[in-house]
Amino acid sequence: MTNKKRMLVCTFVALAAGCFGAIAGGQISAWVHQQNCQQFQWGGKEICQAWAIPGALWQGSTTGFWVGEVVGALLAGLATQRGTTDN
Repeated sequence: MTNKKRMLVCTFVALAAGCFGAIAGGQISAWVHQQNCQQFQWGGKEICQAWAIPGALWQGSTTGFWVGEVVGALLAGLATQRGTTDN
């Protein structure tokens, strides 16, 4: 595999893993923050969720994107690595 093709594959895999990580991280973070709002009564629960969920989605998505990108790039680099041949 040429270096240009390897770089393209690694970039694509890293971005795909980053997008998956962003979705998963945002959902997990929102779920955790939503659980923290369960302690309030009816009116306070909705206010808490409206206040906390957007920030949680942003924070979780950003963290998930970067973690997914790093892990995806590492795995793609390992998968496209040239094998050593003994002569």
